[in-house]
Amino acid sequence: MSANSADRPPQLEIVLVKAGRTKIRYTGELLADDGTRLAVRAPWAGSGVRDFGFVRFEPGDVFTEYYWRDRWYAVKEVRSATGALKGWYCDVTRPARRSGAELVVEDLDLDLWRSADGTDVRRLDEDEFAESGLGASDPEAARAALAALDELESLARDGGLAALLA
Repeated sequence: MSANSADRPPQLEIVLVKAGRTKIRYTGELLADDGTRLAVRAPWAGSGVRDFGFVRFEPGDVFTEYYWRDRWYAVKEVRSATGALKGWYCDVTRPARRSGAELVVEDLDLDLWRSADGTDVRRLDEDEFAESGLGASDPEAARAALAALDELESLARDGGLAALLA
C-alpha cells in the first residue's frame, strides 16, 4: 500500500433502492460519519448527460451527498467539473442504513431542487409518488415522506440548507 492510498478517504458503496429493486449502485468517498449523518463525495454516476431543463448533470460533475439515519431525506450538493455550484438536489428517502462499506437508501420518488442562487426551488415527481401507491400500502411512510418534502422546501426557500449541511 502506498502512502497516497493510505491518505485517501475510505470508499463507500451507495445503493439506491426504489420499489424493492436496486436503481443504481456507485462508489463514493466517505467524508464523515458521526453516527447520525454521513457525508459522501462521488462523481456523477449516471451515464452521459441528464438534462432536466432546469439543470444538467453531466460527466465531471461532483456530488457531495448527505444522508441521515434519522431523517427521511438526502441532500446532494452538485458542482460542475470546474467547481461551480449548480445547486442542491434533494431526495425524499427512508432513513439511510449503513452496513460496513455499504450505504442503502430507499428512494420514495419525491424530490426537490434548489438552484445555486436560490431563485429556483421546485418540488419534483409528486405524480410518481402518487402513482407509487405508498399512501395505501404504508400510510405512515407516505406521511413522513410528504412532511420531509415540506421540510426540505422550507429549508430551501429560507436559506436553511447551508446550515443543515454545515
